[in-house]
Amino acid sequence: MSGVASPNVANECKPSLMRGLWALTYRELKKWLKDPVMLTMFVLQPLIWMGLLGKSMNIGGLFSANNINLPQQIPIPGNAVLYPPGVSGVVLNGTVLSQMFANMGSQIMQDTFGVADYFSFMAVGMVSMIVMTTTMFSGMSIVWDRRLGFLDKVISTPVSRAAIIFAKIFNATFRAMFQATVILALAYLLGLQLSGTFTILNILGVYAAIFLLGVGLSSVFLAFSIRSTRMERPMQFVSLITMPLMFASNTFFPTRLMPDWMQAIASVNPLTYLTDAIRNLTILPMDTSALILDFTYLSIFAVVLATIGIVLSWKYLTR
Repeated sequence: MSGVASPNVANECKPSLMRGLWALTYRELKKWLKDPVMLTMFVLQPLIWMGLLGKSMNIGGLFSANNINLPQQIPIPGNAVLYPPGVSGVVLNGTVLSQMFANMGSQIMQDTFGVADYFSFMAVGMVSMIVMTTTMFSGMSIVWDRRLGFLDKVISTPVSRAAIIFAKIFNATFRAMFQATVILALAYLLGLQLSGTFTILNILGVYAAIFLLGVGLSSVFLAFSIRSTRMERPMQFVSLITMPLMFASNTFFPTRLMPDWMQAIASVNPLTYLTDAIRNLTILPMDTSALILDFTYLSIFAVVLATIGIVLSWKYLTR
């Protein structure tokens, strides 16, 4: 009897990367889908954001004719009139002036946000925000698995360390893509205005951009939490990084109107590139050069951070 194991026996003892990755990712997604409370919360959360915050921040309403309540007649003293000279005074029609200011408001909104209504601008920003918050749970998930002992059991098997890390990354990324779909569908029902260059194929570009950012951000949160046994550690990191990522980006406001020092931060913030890519694919006329820049940055971000995650997994995921 030969002492050399057959190829089949060897494969059973050492499953392929893809087989281990599929098994662990399926476990994560199954755990999520089998929790009706969590699944409901994932649907309700974007609905509440869209219904309350999305509609309450009606910046366009500041410039509407109903909000500009000028008197019907506006007397102007003669010393304020340059032409014709020598008149004692003039009286302006307040109703016409209100309409003029309202029309100027629409142009200001278009020049500032690229769209005439702030809801469309912010709805896309909320997609980025939800993607960011969903990927944060990847770090907490690995700490939870370590505390329950599941991580030690997986590490003791021949499953690749990279499969363990990427299962967490893909789980968070797929959940983010699901939530983004819900948000965009709700936003459309609530009044999201799509651009003339939008086609159904653009949705694939949206998913690709979300996938790249999801891989990169999940890797960041996993790298920070990979050795932790306390739930407080990833939560502290999340609290620290959430605000800078969200507000030093174009999520809710154009970066070119920010102070110079904040524009510098926004220019390296990956959330800026995701939001810009989704806006170009949905509500703005497509700018191909800007879109190429967005996807290039997101791809580099995802590859670099995923590589760091793999290196850390080999170093710190030990029996």
